Amino acid sequence: MADNPIITLTTDFGYRDPLAGIMKGVILSINPGVNIVDITHGIGKYNVREAALTIGMSYHEFPSSTIHVVVTDPGVGSERRPIMVVTEDYYFIGPDNGVFSLVYSESERCEVLHLTADHYFMRDKSATFHGRDVFAPVASWLSKGVISSKFGEPVTDFVKLPFPVPSTPTKTTLEGEVIHIDHFGNAIINIKVSDLKLLRNASEKGVLKIVAKGKEIPFKQYYSQAKDKGLYALINSMNYLELFIYRGDAATEFNIKVGDTLGVMLVG
Repeated sequence: MADNPIITLTTDFGYRDPLAGIMKGVILSINPGVNIVDITHGIGKYNVREAALTIGMSYHEFPSSTIHVVVTDPGVGSERRPIMVVTEDYYFIGPDNGVFSLVYSESERCEVLHLTADHYFMRDKSATFHGRDVFAPVASWLSKGVISSKFGEPVTDFVKLPFPVPSTPTKTTLEGEVIHIDHFGNAIINIKVSDLKLLRNASEKGVLKIVAKGKEIPFKQYYSQAKDKGLYALINSMNYLELFIYRGDAATEFNIKVGDTLGVMLVG
């Protein structure tokens, strides 16, 4: 484990109730020297897909050996398993409900452990707050140097949610869909820079044309290049294609929803 261990927290607990703060208290009681980073506690209630996307966009920005705890857990107290995911660079702790689906698909090496070593849990484990009683203490003991194999046994039948990937109807056409609406009303598309590069490699000529909501969407390099309240596209800081209105809410103004489709084609 790193000399200055980091534990991140991503939950749907919100910012009104003390749940996230209680988890931090448990972590610090076991390892006062750990660094805790809140990625967000604003995941939509019970929205496992949003949590999976959020951690999928975030985890690789942290130093190697960071421990990522994700708690969006509508099945808490049921037969769903608590798990630890060990990849080549990171650790992930949370429920086995698909919340680590993007981690599975992006990792070269991935081991999933069913957390069964309950002497690392809180002594009086409740059926409704595994964030406090299971995930937080396991993360903290891991940060103190307990090796991952001590926490449970490997499993291979873990839950993996299907996430949409861009399709290629022709070699010069991509079709994607909206996978997330962010706090500003920007619509994030499941098309990344790497997908656009592959499309560009299909032809030495032509320009990329983006079509959504039945019309062509002008492309900008950054938000303030758009001088009016029209719908525009750019590549965001996480390398995803994004639709936006400058200082406006694109999702509301143009009735954009998760699942809406968008086309990118090479023209000319």
